[in-house]
Amino acid sequence: MVTSAAAQRSSLLNNDPSVLYVKDDLGKEISFIVGESCKAFATKTGGRQLGVYRSGIRVELLEMTDKVYRVRGETSHGAVSGWVNPKQLLSKDADFIENLKNLYDRELKVRELIANQSVAIGMTIDEVATSLGEPSKKTSKITKDGRTGRWEFIEYNEEKKFNYIRDFRTGLIFKQFSHSTIEETAKIVIDFEDNVVTSIEESEDNGSTRVSRIIPPVVLKF
Repeated sequence: MVTSAAAQRSSLLNNDPSVLYVKDDLGKEISFIVGESCKAFATKTGGRQLGVYRSGIRVELLEMTDKVYRVRGETSHGAVSGWVNPKQLLSKDADFIENLKNLYDRELKVRELIANQSVAIGMTIDEVATSLGEPSKKTSKITKDGRTGRWEFIEYNEEKKFNYIRDFRTGLIFKQFSHSTIEETAKIVIDFEDNVVTSIEESEDNGSTRVSRIIPPVVLKF
């Protein structure tokens, strides 16, 4: 995955949370060859038949769930975008159905993490930045084995201190500002290797929180 675009769709129509939109979410083109002639349907659950993709034609992947793909290709009625069974498609990647399902599952998990402003081991640095924003501190190192680094997200609380002074003439007590103190209230330390998160240390005043984990970015062989 290049970046998570759940909150920045190129079209307001691309808002089904159960669908992965190829251009928005992957930033690349994926195509298949139709193996067996297959019917194209209007919705991901079936519905009206839009046409038939003949064996041997090339179709472009537009959208997908973990079970069905929406593709665009030529039928006897012209170009049609419809939902099909991926088992009727062919690819040079023999494991494309499993690989795309892993990618789909990961994308939905990343969307959930970003919506909750959370992070997990296995996220990319770009995904972390989308979820948490820019870090308070950055360090990085490049060696012969690759790039490693650390991002720190620190939250502070400013507390103003006051002195109470009695006016000896009137006997009244006045509140006078003295100084401010800044205390660290929460901190997230994220280590990464080759732009993928490898460890997370998270602490708050009320203790540590549980760190979650997702699979690293899926490498597609298209």
